[in-house]
Amino acid sequence: MARCPKQRKKAVIAAVSAYLELLFNFINLLLRYYEALESEQEQAVEHVSSWETPIARQLARNSFMRCIVSHGDISCTMLVRMNCRTFQKLCMLLRDEGGLRCSWNIEIDEMVAIFLYTIAHNEKNRQLQATFRRSGETICRVIKLVLRSVLKLHSILLRKPKPVLHNSDDPKWKHFKNCLGALDGTIVNVRATKENQERYRNRKGTIGMNVLGVVDQNMEFIYCLAGWEGSAHDGRVLRDALIRPNGLKVPRGYYYLCDAGYSNCEGFLSPFRGQRYHLKEWGGRRPRSPEEIFNMRHSTARNGVERAFGILKMRWAILRETTWFSTKMVTKIVNACYLLHNFIRGENGADVFERLYVDEDPDEETEDVDEDLILHIQPTVEWSDFRQNLAQELWAARSWITS
Repeated sequence: MARCPKQRKKAVIAAVSAYLELLFNFINLLLRYYEALESEQEQAVEHVSSWETPIARQLARNSFMRCIVSHGDISCTMLVRMNCRTFQKLCMLLRDEGGLRCSWNIEIDEMVAIFLYTIAHNEKNRQLQATFRRSGETICRVIKLVLRSVLKLHSILLRKPKPVLHNSDDPKWKHFKNCLGALDGTIVNVRATKENQERYRNRKGTIGMNVLGVVDQNMEFIYCLAGWEGSAHDGRVLRDALIRPNGLKVPRGYYYLCDAGYSNCEGFLSPFRGQRYHLKEWGGRRPRSPEEIFNMRHSTARNGVERAFGILKMRWAILRETTWFSTKMVTKIVNACYLLHNFIRGENGADVFERLYVDEDPDEETEDVDEDLILHIQPTVEWSDFRQNLAQELWAARSWITS
């Protein structure tokens, strides 16, 4: 039986209503999808509105670079950890000696600023994009180029060891004739892969890299060995440094000061165990034996390497915080930080970070004696007697009167 026109009209209206409702729901769903996508893009790049045109990007870059090179030493030191003059000199050194070259759209000074800002503040790639108005690919490429150029300055920036002379009047070092400096190890946090985490886990439970550093009397680095796992003992790292082709050179008759974690053997003078050693343990009290006065003098001189590590980590945040770089990349960055530390101390004169870290101020080439080097760590009776005799000399020459 055929429907009447009135029933057919109601059926058509119901069908059209259902179709329109379905279309409306689809459009509403589509709009919500695009709103969510747009919101995600805005969160990923917060400053996208200021990057919209090449002119705006270039103006922002020029403004940031003026903060480094034109707004005074305070802002320059805050951003790249050195004053304006030192920054310009580093750029020229990397160009002339490191082989760093600019590209068609980025100058050398901006490349160096990106690298220094990265290691000084431990910024991630996304934050660097927002700061320098550059793409992520450009940031990665520039960091690798500048890092390679800094490492090429190894022979220029690493200091030559200078022994303490017999007529030295340095109150900290004059007691240790023929001493070349002090050495110690430190831990730099790394992001190891899951299968390597146990190897890099140190005794404190953190994931880190064991780094050996050797400094002279002026707290400038003579040698650095990075890359060992945090679980490796300091003595094992030192043995590796001695047998490497371009490793640590210790001529016979000379020595370095080291803490009790190392063996007291030829070339490496460690303190007496079981006696007060660290300066905070004395509390203004005077030594009561030759061993104690030796430990006090030893701690006063060797404290330079601990202060050097403290200044280094205060200057470069990438060494005191876990970074997003790979372990292999961190090894290269650690070596670059040591070289830049020497460069800044040589050029800046007064080190701002040294004044922030310590209250006291702690120079020159010397001859290299390479014919008879110490290659093994082995405690001997002769070296123990040398330490004991030196302790007796310090005790006999003490400047205060005992009862």
